[in-house]
Amino acid sequence: MSAAKKLYETETKQAIKVELGYKNVMQVPKLEKVVINICVSEATQDSKKIQAAYDDLMQIAGQKPVITKAKNSIASFKLREGMNIGVKVTLRTDRMYEFIDRLVNIALPRVRDFRELSKKSFDGNGNYSLGLKEQLVFPEINYDKVDKIRGMDITICSTARNDADALALLKALNFPIQG
Repeated sequence: MSAAKKLYETETKQAIKVELGYKNVMQVPKLEKVVINICVSEATQDSKKIQAAYDDLMQIAGQKPVITKAKNSIASFKLREGMNIGVKVTLRTDRMYEFIDRLVNIALPRVRDFRELSKKSFDGNGNYSLGLKEQLVFPEINYDKVDKIRGMDITICSTARNDADALALLKALNFPIQG
């Protein structure tokens, strides 16, 4: 069991139940899934760029990513419908908690000029999104084998009904969020 899951099961659940005033422990919000997405815009010219992003995301997530395809053709971007344009992976249960643990304790402290995560990144339904500018903050990535520094979008989906409950959940899981 990862440290983040153990923290949630032993301490966080009860603390959030008391803090938010829930009567039943089943009402307490929990993490549902984590979606990691890397968009490879230069894949329109060179299809080998997708494979490099695929390999990086596989090392970071610990499971095989899915290659995403363009839904529409956009002539000004030289993009055709059905072209490979990015990679994504959805993490659930144990892999999700292991990734959250690595993100909070290893990757975010390695981000250059990092202060705190913004409170404004909630979507209104209890989900939180953040972006990283480079994949090198994860220790699994070998710096010598990286062909290009790519950013990634990370979306953390929870069962929280509103942003306040999701904020309490993420703060209890040691996310460095403002306020």
